[in-house]
Amino acid sequence: MRKPLIGIVGNLLIDQGGMFPGYERAYVNNDYVQSVAKAGGSPVILPLISDYEGVKTQIEAVDSIIISGGYDVNPLIYGDEPSQKQGFLCPERDEYDLMVIKAAMELNKPILGICRGLQILNAALGGNIYQDLSQIEGCYIKHVQESRPEVAGHSVEVVKGTKLYDILGEKVTTNSFHHQAVKDLAPGFKVAAISKDGVIEAIEKEEGFVIGIQWHPEMMTRKGNELMLGLFKKLVQISNKGD
Repeated sequence: MRKPLIGIVGNLLIDQGGMFPGYERAYVNNDYVQSVAKAGGSPVILPLISDYEGVKTQIEAVDSIIISGGYDVNPLIYGDEPSQKQGFLCPERDEYDLMVIKAAMELNKPILGICRGLQILNAALGGNIYQDLSQIEGCYIKHVQESRPEVAGHSVEVVKGTKLYDILGEKVTTNSFHHQAVKDLAPGFKVAAISKDGVIEAIEKEEGFVIGIQWHPEMMTRKGNELMLGLFKKLVQISNKGD
Protein backbone atom coordinates (compact mmCIF):
# COMPACT_ATOMS: atom_id res chain seq x y z
CA MET A 1 0.00 0.00 0.00
CA ARG A 2 1.34 3.40 -0.98
CA LYS A 3 2.25 5.66 1.92
CA PRO A 4 1.05 9.25 1.59
CA LEU A 5 3.71 11.79 0.69
CA ILE A 6 3.99 14.53 3.30
CA GLY A 7 5.78 17.61 2.01
CA ILE A 8 7.83 19.44 4.67
CA VAL A 9 8.68 23.04 3.84
CA GLY A 10 12.42 23.56 4.02
CA ASN A 11 14.61 26.41 5.26
CA LEU A 12 17.75 28.23 4.20
CA LEU A 13 20.75 27.74 6.45
CA ILE A 14 23.34 30.47 5.92
CA ASP A 15 26.85 29.35 6.90
CA GLN A 16 28.44 31.74 9.38
CA GLY A 17 31.99 30.45 9.02
CA GLY A 18 34.07 27.51 7.85
CA MET A 19 35.19 27.15 4.25
CA PHE A 20 32.11 28.80 2.73
CA PRO A 21 30.90 31.75 4.84
CA GLY A 22 27.59 33.07 3.55
CA TYR A 23 26.88 29.85 1.65
CA GLU A 24 23.20 28.85 1.61
CA ARG A 25 22.06 25.28 2.29
CA ALA A 26 18.60 23.78 1.94
CA TYR A 27 17.59 21.87 5.08
CA VAL A 28 14.90 20.94 7.56
CA ASN A 29 15.38 19.68 11.13
CA ASN A 30 15.38 15.89 11.14
CA ASP A 31 12.69 15.76 13.85
CA TYR A 32 10.09 16.65 11.22
CA VAL A 33 11.25 13.83 8.95
CA GLN A 34 11.27 11.25 11.73
CA SER A 35 7.87 12.33 13.08
CA VAL A 36 6.23 11.85 9.68
CA ALA A 37 7.95 8.48 9.22
CA LYS A 38 6.87 7.28 12.69
CA ALA A 39 3.30 8.36 11.88
CA GLY A 40 3.24 6.16 8.78
CA GLY A 41 3.84 8.79 6.10
CA SER A 42 6.62 9.21 3.59
CA PRO A 43 8.38 12.55 4.26
CA VAL A 44 9.59 14.74 1.40
CA ILE A 45 11.57 17.94 2.01
CA LEU A 46 10.38 20.82 -0.17
CA PRO A 47 13.31 23.14 -1.03
CA LEU A 48 12.71 26.84 -1.51
CA ILE A 49 12.23 27.91 -5.13
CA SER A 50 11.06 31.22 -6.53
CA ASP A 51 8.57 30.52 -9.35
CA TYR A 52 4.93 29.83 -8.62
CA GLU A 53 4.42 27.15 -11.27
CA GLY A 54 7.34 25.22 -9.85
CA VAL A 55 5.91 25.52 -6.35
CA LYS A 56 2.48 24.40 -7.52
CA THR A 57 4.08 21.35 -9.15
CA GLN A 58 5.73 20.52 -5.82
CA ILE A 59 2.40 20.78 -3.98
CA GLU A 60 0.58 18.72 -6.61
CA ALA A 61 3.10 15.93 -6.06
CA VAL A 62 2.47 15.58 -2.31
CA ASP A 63 -0.65 14.61 -0.38
CA SER A 64 -0.33 17.19 2.41
CA ILE A 65 2.01 19.87 3.70
CA ILE A 66 3.80 20.70 6.92
CA ILE A 67 4.88 24.34 7.11
CA SER A 68 7.89 24.11 9.38
CA GLY A 69 9.27 26.61 11.89
CA GLY A 70 12.01 29.12 11.24
CA TYR A 71 12.73 32.83 11.00
CA ASP A 72 10.32 35.63 11.94
CA VAL A 73 7.62 36.56 9.43
CA ASN A 74 8.15 39.91 7.67
CA PRO A 75 5.52 42.29 9.15
CA LEU A 76 5.15 44.06 5.81
CA ILE A 77 3.24 40.96 4.67
CA TYR A 78 0.39 41.82 7.02
CA GLY A 79 0.65 45.60 6.69
CA ASP A 80 2.80 46.51 9.72
CA GLU A 81 6.17 48.20 10.01
CA PRO A 82 8.90 46.29 11.90
CA SER A 83 9.07 46.99 15.62
CA GLN A 84 12.32 47.19 17.56
CA LYS A 85 11.91 43.58 18.72
CA GLN A 86 11.31 42.13 15.27
CA GLY A 87 13.81 39.31 14.65
CA PHE A 88 15.84 38.07 11.67
CA LEU A 89 13.96 37.96 8.36
CA CYS A 90 14.41 35.67 5.37
CA PRO A 91 12.59 37.10 2.33
CA GLU A 92 13.13 33.91 0.32
CA ARG A 93 11.36 31.84 2.98
CA ASP A 94 8.49 34.31 3.23
CA GLU A 95 8.01 34.36 -0.53
CA TYR A 96 8.11 30.58 -0.76
CA ASP A 97 5.71 29.99 2.14
CA LEU A 98 3.18 32.40 0.64
CA MET A 99 3.28 30.50 -2.65
CA VAL A 100 3.01 27.14 -0.88
CA ILE A 101 -0.07 28.29 1.02
CA LYS A 102 -1.68 29.72 -2.12
CA ALA A 103 -1.10 26.47 -4.05
CA ALA A 104 -2.22 24.27 -1.16
CA MET A 105 -5.45 26.21 -0.77
CA GLU A 106 -6.12 26.07 -4.51
CA LEU A 107 -5.49 22.31 -4.54
CA ASN A 108 -7.34 21.65 -1.25
CA LYS A 109 -4.33 20.00 0.38
CA PRO A 110 -4.27 19.41 4.16
CA ILE A 111 -1.88 21.74 6.00
CA LEU A 112 -0.21 21.54 9.39
CA GLY A 113 1.60 24.77 10.29
CA ILE A 114 4.14 24.59 13.13
CA CYS A 115 5.36 27.67 15.06
CA ARG A 116 6.36 30.08 12.26
CA GLY A 117 4.13 27.88 10.09
CA LEU A 118 1.12 28.95 12.17
CA GLN A 119 2.11 32.61 11.96
CA ILE A 120 2.72 32.75 8.19
CA LEU A 121 -0.48 30.78 7.58
CA ASN A 122 -2.48 33.38 9.50
CA ALA A 123 -0.69 36.30 7.85
CA ALA A 124 -0.99 34.87 4.33
CA LEU A 125 -4.74 34.44 4.61
CA GLY A 126 -5.61 37.86 5.99
CA GLY A 127 -4.68 37.88 9.69
CA ASN A 128 -1.81 39.53 11.52
CA ILE A 129 0.81 38.88 14.22
CA TYR A 130 2.17 40.34 17.42
CA GLN A 131 5.82 40.99 16.57
CA ASP A 132 6.79 40.29 20.17
CA LEU A 133 4.98 38.83 23.16
CA SER A 134 5.70 42.03 25.11
CA GLN A 135 2.98 43.63 22.97
CA ILE A 136 0.35 41.33 24.53
CA GLU A 137 -1.20 42.75 27.68
CA GLY A 138 -1.14 40.21 30.51
CA CYS A 139 1.34 37.83 28.84
CA TYR A 140 3.35 36.40 31.73
CA ILE A 141 4.19 32.79 30.79
CA LYS A 142 7.73 31.96 29.62
CA HIS A 143 7.15 31.17 25.97
CA VAL A 144 10.85 30.80 25.09
CA GLN A 145 11.88 28.00 27.40
CA GLU A 146 15.42 27.30 28.54
CA SER A 147 15.35 23.52 28.66
CA ARG A 148 15.69 20.53 26.36
CA PRO A 149 13.52 20.79 23.22
CA GLU A 150 11.33 17.80 24.13
CA VAL A 151 10.48 19.12 27.61
CA ALA A 152 6.93 20.43 28.08
CA GLY A 153 7.18 24.03 29.25
CA HIS A 154 3.62 25.17 29.93
CA SER A 155 -0.01 24.10 29.70
CA VAL A 156 -2.35 24.77 26.79
CA GLU A 157 -6.13 24.57 26.84
CA VAL A 158 -7.73 23.16 23.69
CA VAL A 159 -11.12 24.46 22.60
CA LYS A 160 -13.96 21.95 22.60
CA GLY A 161 -15.57 21.28 19.24
CA THR A 162 -12.34 21.77 17.28
CA LYS A 163 -10.46 19.24 15.19
CA LEU A 164 -7.50 19.74 17.50
CA TYR A 165 -9.63 18.78 20.50
CA ASP A 166 -10.47 15.49 18.80
CA ILE A 167 -6.74 14.79 18.45
CA LEU A 168 -5.30 16.07 21.73
CA GLY A 169 -8.15 16.36 24.19
CA GLU A 170 -8.98 19.25 26.50
CA LYS A 171 -5.58 20.14 27.95
CA VAL A 172 -1.97 19.47 26.99
CA THR A 173 1.47 20.54 28.12
CA THR A 174 3.75 21.71 25.34
CA ASN A 175 7.26 22.93 24.69
CA SER A 176 7.57 26.58 23.68
CA PHE A 177 10.09 28.47 21.51
CA HIS A 178 8.44 31.61 20.15
CA HIS A 179 8.45 35.36 20.76
CA GLN A 180 5.71 36.17 18.22
CA ALA A 181 2.05 35.12 18.20
CA VAL A 182 -1.24 35.41 16.34
CA LYS A 183 -3.03 38.73 16.88
CA ASP A 184 -6.14 38.97 14.67
CA LEU A 185 -7.36 35.77 13.05
CA ALA A 186 -7.54 35.36 9.30
CA PRO A 187 -11.11 35.11 7.93
CA GLY A 188 -12.52 31.59 8.13
CA PHE A 189 -10.28 30.59 11.06
CA LYS A 190 -11.06 30.07 14.73
CA VAL A 191 -8.96 29.74 17.86
CA ALA A 192 -8.27 26.08 18.64
CA ALA A 193 -6.04 26.42 21.70
CA ILE A 194 -4.89 29.10 24.12
CA SER A 195 -2.42 29.45 26.99
CA LYS A 196 -3.43 30.66 30.44
CA ASP A 197 -2.06 34.14 29.74
CA GLY A 198 -4.25 34.53 26.68
CA VAL A 199 -1.70 33.79 23.93
CA ILE A 200 -3.25 31.97 20.97
CA GLU A 201 -1.54 28.58 20.74
CA ALA A 202 -3.44 27.05 17.81
CA ILE A 203 -5.85 28.01 15.06
CA GLU A 204 -7.75 26.00 12.51
CA LYS A 205 -9.78 26.66 9.40
CA GLU A 206 -13.47 25.99 9.80
CA GLU A 207 -13.52 23.98 6.54
CA GLY A 208 -11.09 21.29 5.49
CA PHE A 209 -7.96 20.30 7.43
CA VAL A 210 -5.83 23.40 7.92
CA ILE A 211 -4.36 23.64 11.43
CA GLY A 212 -1.62 25.83 12.86
CA ILE A 213 0.02 25.20 16.25
CA GLN A 214 2.48 27.42 18.08
CA TRP A 215 4.61 24.73 19.75
CA HIS A 216 6.96 22.11 18.26
CA PRO A 217 5.39 18.62 18.45
CA GLU A 218 8.13 17.16 16.24
CA MET A 219 10.68 17.88 18.97
CA MET A 220 8.51 16.11 21.53
CA THR A 221 7.86 12.97 19.46
CA ARG A 222 11.57 12.12 19.31
CA LYS A 223 11.39 11.16 22.98
CA GLY A 224 8.31 9.02 22.52
CA ASN A 225 5.49 11.51 23.13
CA GLU A 226 2.60 9.56 21.64
CA LEU A 227 0.07 12.36 22.12
CA MET A 228 2.09 14.71 19.94
CA LEU A 229 2.75 11.96 17.44
CA GLY A 230 -1.04 11.82 17.10
CA LEU A 231 -0.93 15.15 15.25
CA PHE A 232 1.25 13.62 12.55
CA LYS A 233 -0.81 10.41 12.49
CA LYS A 234 -3.95 12.45 11.89
CA LEU A 235 -2.27 14.32 9.04
CA VAL A 236 -1.20 11.01 7.49
CA GLN A 237 -4.72 9.60 7.96
CA ILE A 238 -6.31 12.61 6.28
CA SER A 239 -3.77 12.39 3.46
CA ASN A 240 -4.59 8.71 2.94
CA LYS A 241 -8.24 9.55 2.47
CA GLY A 242 -7.46 12.34 0.06
CA ASP A 243 -9.83 14.64 1.99
